[in-house]
Amino acid sequence: MTLGQYTERAAHGLKLVGQGMKAIFLPRPDYRPPQEPEDDVVQLDEAAFEQEQFAVPDAAPQPVHRPRRFGAPGPPFNVGNPLYFGFVGAVGVLLAIMLWQLVGRLSDVLSLIVCALFIALGLEPVVAWLVKKKLPRPVAILAVFGVLIAAIAGFISSIVPTISSQTSDLLAAAPQYVNDVMNSRWFIDLNEQFGLINGATEELERRLSDSETITALLGGVVGAGRAVFSGAFGIFTVLVLTLYFLASLPLTKEWLYRLAPRSRRERTRLLGDEIMNNIGRYVSGQVLIASLNGVCTYIMLSIVGIPYATILAVVAALFGLIPLVGATIGAVIIVIISLFQSWQSALVVLIYYVAYQQLENYVIQPRVMSRAVSVPGAVAVIAALCGGALAGVLGAITAIPVAAAVMLLIREVLIPRQDQL
Repeated sequence: MTLGQYTERAAHGLKLVGQGMKAIFLPRPDYRPPQEPEDDVVQLDEAAFEQEQFAVPDAAPQPVHRPRRFGAPGPPFNVGNPLYFGFVGAVGVLLAIMLWQLVGRLSDVLSLIVCALFIALGLEPVVAWLVKKKLPRPVAILAVFGVLIAAIAGFISSIVPTISSQTSDLLAAAPQYVNDVMNSRWFIDLNEQFGLINGATEELERRLSDSETITALLGGVVGAGRAVFSGAFGIFTVLVLTLYFLASLPLTKEWLYRLAPRSRRERTRLLGDEIMNNIGRYVSGQVLIASLNGVCTYIMLSIVGIPYATILAVVAALFGLIPLVGATIGAVIIVIISLFQSWQSALVVLIYYVAYQQLENYVIQPRVMSRAVSVPGAVAVIAALCGGALAGVLGAITAIPVAAAVMLLIREVLIPRQDQL
């Protein structure tokens, strides 16, 4: 092929590219630019314009001529052009990959944000109830948030001294426990057969003489301190975000609803409010059920005489926040700990939890959750399993209200549209 033929083909390719770009950026033949408002159109002042921005639209809204401060919009792109379609598709794929990597890096931060958002939605029904009682919203938010802070402070003040004192007692009694084990008949027989004491002594001396053991111990202490600091910082961050979400929740919802088309904004507002109210009622109900479980557990353990009743009651309440299986897991842990007291005490605890689980599953939970979410049992189990696999405990807690929101959208949006086809 000669140089002239190469030049001719290159010029033809550039001509095709130029025609494609021209088809994208030049207006379509049937396009008519929007007309600027005439001079006789009443210009809205700033206050009227702001009021119109947040006004609830009518069932059949009419277009409003607003002053164009930055000129008339330009012609739309020709989305049917193959070059435009390929370019936008490639950019979309790249943005999706970048977003996935970004979400992976920000997983810890997103967990804190989701946790704070769910707490705020759980406190919103209480704030709304106080507002209905003629209490200003800022005062209601401060009152509810103050109660939350007081509850957390009371929880920490009751747990930390108990754990500290019981840990000190355990360390003080540890030598006696070791001495009792070493003087027991079964340990003496095992030591005569396998030389446990000599082997353990040699292994301990070897470990202590190794510098890596000292480094690992120091690293463990530093890691424990870092975990405590990270946990305290996470709690503080969640509390601050919860306060901000509570304060800005109405305005945030309104701005999110304005992203919907004007003709569908009212329906979007109704569906969004219903979803957020369901999430708030679910979180409040789950906290109420878990708190009731913890209080009843503390009373039962105190009557039976099981030690560490406060810590075990907190464990039962925390596991009670996990739907479906959380209360059962907490009950199994407490029954196992009760075995160290006596088998009779463990039997009493087991009977109590069997009876309480029936009461909670068939009386308490239906009454509390009847107004919050309505999710079939199979869907709830699948949602909890998927949420736990994706995001751990936080995913299991938030899975059921998310499943209820998806079911609401399917019932109110997808099914009516399918019925019209």
